[in-house]
Amino acid sequence: MGGELWADLKDRQDAVEAALRLTLARYTSDAPTALSAAMGYSLLAPGKRLRPLLALLACEACGGTPEQALPAACAVEMVHTYSLVHDDLPAMDDDDLRRGLPTCHKVYGEALAILAGDALLTLSFEVVAAGCPPRTAAVSCVELAAGGGAVGMVGGQVLDLAAEGRIESGGAVNTVEALEAIHRRKTGALFRAALRLGVHAAQGESGADPAALAAADDYAAAFGLAFQVTDDLLDVESTAEKTGKRVNKDAARGKLTYPGLLGLAESRARAAELVQDAEHAAARLGSAPLARLARYVVQRDR
Repeated sequence: MGGELWADLKDRQDAVEAALRLTLARYTSDAPTALSAAMGYSLLAPGKRLRPLLALLACEACGGTPEQALPAACAVEMVHTYSLVHDDLPAMDDDDLRRGLPTCHKVYGEALAILAGDALLTLSFEVVAAGCPPRTAAVSCVELAAGGGAVGMVGGQVLDLAAEGRIESGGAVNTVEALEAIHRRKTGALFRAALRLGVHAAQGESGADPAALAAADDYAAAFGLAFQVTDDLLDVESTAEKTGKRVNKDAARGKLTYPGLLGLAESRARAAELVQDAEHAAARLGSAPLARLARYVVQRDR
């Protein structure tokens, strides 16, 4: 099924890749060479481009075209990439492999990696502000900030580090509820932003349909947790060659994970339940590709 899905999505992936390259070249032509090189190294590294694809598919489901959502797709991938660059740093997850390549700080040094992440984050807002009609640009900036900020992805990273015991815990507990509270922020919030950006791109200056936004939110909540369950399982069961990143690191660091709390079998059952929830939300949006993408995330090997 995965092969057919990616064959069907290839044109959209290709459009995202081309847009990322053009956008990066356009906006960093006057930047210091070392900075633009570090940004491009991380942003253009091989990947499925899940978050941009979610933006494009949500836009299409709401009557828009993929082209309408390309600024949003580029922006959300820039936010995601910045988060990976920073998460990989020694002060955070201390990883040396990402997307099958040495991490940014291993190639360019910690200082430039931090600055490349900073530049990608700020560029994301410039891209949507310059590339969308005024109302869409404004609401897209709000969605990006909410998804990536203190109550979204960054807040989730703080909770994740607290559960690992690397910062003051603030009462973190080892329960499934605590784990899912982390990942609704750390992983799910940016998926949610991507989908909502796509809805706004399609429905433009007239304003987004609340029902479409609600369906997008429900899809993102289920999709994000299903994605994380699978990530946790892959860390236990897969290899660095397949995943493109270091494996077997979560237990060693004392991280809160689904297999650690539920075991392998129950984790798989939870993933299957979440996929069903995502499929129901995709049906409300009228998007068969989003339903297929939800099924894919729990069958992937990377």
